[in-house]
Amino acid sequence: MIIAHTPDADDAFAFYGMLNGKIATRLRVEHVVDDIEALNRRAFGGEIDVTALSVHAYAFLHSQYRILSAGASVGNGYGPVVVGRKDMELEGKRVAVPGKYTTANMVLKLAVAAADTNINTVEMRFDEVVEALKRGEVDAGLVIHEAQLTYKDQELVKILDLGEWWHEKTGLPLPLGINCIKRTIPEGQQLEFLNAMRESVEYALKNVDEALRYAMRYSRGANEEQLRRFVLMYVNRDTYEMSGRVIKALDTLYGQAEQAGLITKPPLDILFSST
Repeated sequence: MIIAHTPDADDAFAFYGMLNGKIATRLRVEHVVDDIEALNRRAFGGEIDVTALSVHAYAFLHSQYRILSAGASVGNGYGPVVVGRKDMELEGKRVAVPGKYTTANMVLKLAVAAADTNINTVEMRFDEVVEALKRGEVDAGLVIHEAQLTYKDQELVKILDLGEWWHEKTGLPLPLGINCIKRTIPEGQQLEFLNAMRESVEYALKNVDEALRYAMRYSRGANEEQLRRFVLMYVNRDTYEMSGRVIKALDTLYGQAEQAGLITKPPLDILFSST
């Protein structure tokens, strides 16, 4: 079974137990790491059996994949951040975004539309956004992953926190990334992987220091304190198993994105463990 996650510390933390022999599983796993937008696009070709996907991308891929109830990245009052070299109004500005199909890009479109603001987005890899902004190639940048915490170290300022915006608007958490499995895989194997994923998340949460040492390879300049804070922001009980609030948030996010003409709302086919 080929599984893929992003080159991101919270994904590495969650998968640590599974990929390093810390949990018992019969699954034979081939491990792939790639940028989230690259994984979104690879999923259109059905290349990977189990993959991290943006919630946004899943709207276009639900016929090929189903959502796993374990492994989600959810912001509870926090999320991707629009940053700049100085505070500014976004009207008419060029804003770097970390990919067309990222959830961050979809929520940004909802936020600026709600504020009756027009922006020009420039797509690039998530790890190129900050440097493009510092070089003056764009006016602002939408940062994800650990850059949500490290942007101040780059002498950048927050213009808009999408997690805060979403929470103020809905009172709900912001689901950003999900793990999905191909529908063509027999359901027994789907459940076997789901249970292994839950056990891997549980192992990491019970052995934080050990799993963090593994995750440090994906720190990209974040110090140990920042990395710990970031990882535990996004790997929690909702990562172990989606709560009802997360499912409601998914339904609400897809509904609002459909109303805005960004997607057609997909059915929420979420695989839960029988144990």
